[in-house]
Amino acid sequence: MTHQRDRIHDYLATHPGKHFNALTRALDLAPGQVQYHLKKLQRQDQIVEEHLYGRTHYYTPEYDEGERGAIAVVRRETARDILFYLLEHGSSTPGSVVDALDIARSTLEWHLDHLVEQDLVVKQRDKNNHVTLVVPKPTETVRLLKEVTPSLSDRMLDRFTRLVDSLIEG
Repeated sequence: MTHQRDRIHDYLATHPGKHFNALTRALDLAPGQVQYHLKKLQRQDQIVEEHLYGRTHYYTPEYDEGERGAIAVVRRETARDILFYLLEHGSSTPGSVVDALDIARSTLEWHLDHLVEQDLVVKQRDKNNHVTLVVPKPTETVRLLKEVTPSLSDRMLDRFTRLVDSLIEG
């Protein structure tokens, strides 16, 4: 491999699920250069490309489809905050999560849709149809959260979304 291709591969090995723009910023490379090397790495089965939740994420091949989806979700700060809250407080109602994190209900539901889709959270309903949120695999979820830290741009986008949602609902 070339020096730049090695850099891209090594970066993705330690930062799984990074999306294209984050990759170009982190490595300070031109987008065309990154595209070229990503295509080469994909043809050599050195990396996997996954289109999830409006972004293209890149991984080394040791991550299976389920892990790739989960990593893409927890790269978002709000989804991480929801998981941290549920891990710390245990089973909780959506209302308590909204209040504790000071987010709009629509923001919670958007992230919950993806967390549920990736089996990171389960919505349990009681006989009165009240919902309780549960992390079904806490040990695996904690391991995943330790492995993934969202980028500054990801955190800023999430915070902007929270602000807009709070203004709309306010």
